[in-house]
Amino acid sequence: MRHSIMFAVSVLGILTLSACGDDGAQVDRALRDVNVVDETNLNDVMLTVGDPDEAVNYFTRASANDPGRIDLMRGLAKSLVRAGRAPEAVTAWLAVTGHGEATDADRVDLADAHIRANQWTEAETVLDTVPPTFETYERYRLEAMIADSNEEWQRADSFYETATGLTTRPAGVLNNWGFSKLTRGDYSGAERLFADAIRHDPQMFTAKNNLVLARGAQRNYDLPVVPMSQVERAQLLHTLALSAIKQGDVTIGKGLLTQAIETHPQHFEAAVRSLQALESNVTN
Repeated sequence: MRHSIMFAVSVLGILTLSACGDDGAQVDRALRDVNVVDETNLNDVMLTVGDPDEAVNYFTRASANDPGRIDLMRGLAKSLVRAGRAPEAVTAWLAVTGHGEATDADRVDLADAHIRANQWTEAETVLDTVPPTFETYERYRLEAMIADSNEEWQRADSFYETATGLTTRPAGVLNNWGFSKLTRGDYSGAERLFADAIRHDPQMFTAKNNLVLARGAQRNYDLPVVPMSQVERAQLLHTLALSAIKQGDVTIGKGLLTQAIETHPQHFEAAVRSLQALESNVTN
């Protein structure tokens, strides 16, 4: 209601200008300003809370109606990423980075799209064109992931550490760093990083599950002391059980599967199947 009143007041002011003998140019400029404000707000909504596919359609139409506007081109590229359409997002970001007003941030976003499309070599090539003075969380997060893919562990650790210091919400990058340590066999290092990720985001189940994997790899089959719901507890017990079985600790694994089934507030089909398969193998 308040927004409508303010808009009406603005229009009234415009009409007053016209009544004073203005030739219409001021009216046109003022209306264009109002439209730009409304369009900017709509663009922001589409990029944040709007349905990703609807956002893609919106920015596709807007770009077609006003070709060459880099803000609309960026909106389309970002919406394609949100919609999980990585190959199309790469094409859209290539168009953005080919624009005369493209920035280093655009090139970092192109590298991100390449990684989402599993085009690691292309992502690395793009990041190499970004000057080292462009230091952002997103840039170093991607650099760390690429170093990981190349098994350049020391570089990866350095980039992960830098990225962590450049954000107020480091849970995601800490979880990625921990997974990197997990794949290298540094289980204790991975455990510390997953625990740190959970400390920053107690709702991140992926980090909880990874933490259990890191502990299980060290034959530590006790659940960690972290916030968890009853359903999460059952799921983590299931993960821990599979880890124990994989390492040959079958009796422990069977006990953990039984706990998982008893803990889950509903029927835990995955754990039931795992226990049945285990008992069948033991019988055979």
